[in-house]
Amino acid sequence: MKILRRFSWLFWLLFGLLVGFLMPTLKRPALLLHQDAVVAGVPQASYTSSFHPELGGYLDIAPTGPVRNMLIFYPGGLVRPQAYEWLGVALSSSGTRTIIPVFPLDLAVTDKNRAAKLLTGLKPDVPVLLGGHSLGGAMVSSFLAGRPEGIAGLILMAAYPPKGDDLSTLNIPVLTLAAENDGLAKQQDIDESLKQLPSNTQKTVVEGSVHAFFGRYGPQQGDGLPTVTRDQAEQQILAAIQGFLTKIP
Repeated sequence: MKILRRFSWLFWLLFGLLVGFLMPTLKRPALLLHQDAVVAGVPQASYTSSFHPELGGYLDIAPTGPVRNMLIFYPGGLVRPQAYEWLGVALSSSGTRTIIPVFPLDLAVTDKNRAAKLLTGLKPDVPVLLGGHSLGGAMVSSFLAGRPEGIAGLILMAAYPPKGDDLSTLNIPVLTLAAENDGLAKQQDIDESLKQLPSNTQKTVVEGSVHAFFGRYGPQQGDGLPTVTRDQAEQQILAAIQGFLTKIP
């Protein structure tokens, strides 16, 4: 017992270090809408942006005019959903309603089948696409591999399906976006994953961009260095997605 008491300080020191290490993950930042979602050329009166606690919690960015389709978008790992509010705002001008689920600990791996709950609860009467960034893209791909019915398309941003999830036989259009200077989702890995996707998959490289430019959440450790501004990268991303959406009936 004396030995245990003598070294109890070491236990509490290690415990404190562990808590300090895990705290940023366990205690997520506040969910704040409208703070960083302004998109040039999209007036605030043309869309609504709101948070809904039901169905696990989700952001809903919808055009005030007619809705042509719906995008259920999974955020990247440890990224707050509002980091992609800008994308929903921008796509609202094309008639897209964007649903961004909130995941426990901001990790889509905790509930990869959330899209099923959203589809059941929201009952959309327009074509539904799935999308995701990084880990979110991997998890939404894994969900789609198990339940392809009723999905009109897939958009991957710096992401690819996990090993073992084969989507190559799906008869839906797929867009995969790769950042030219991405330090995390390397183009070699994205190219290798194309065999898991339909043969008509469209790959677009966002020139000069990096992993963190798909969402508005700041620099990311391990990422590459951009050679374009965030605004220039976002314009490329939007041009690719808006062109892709024209393929959706």
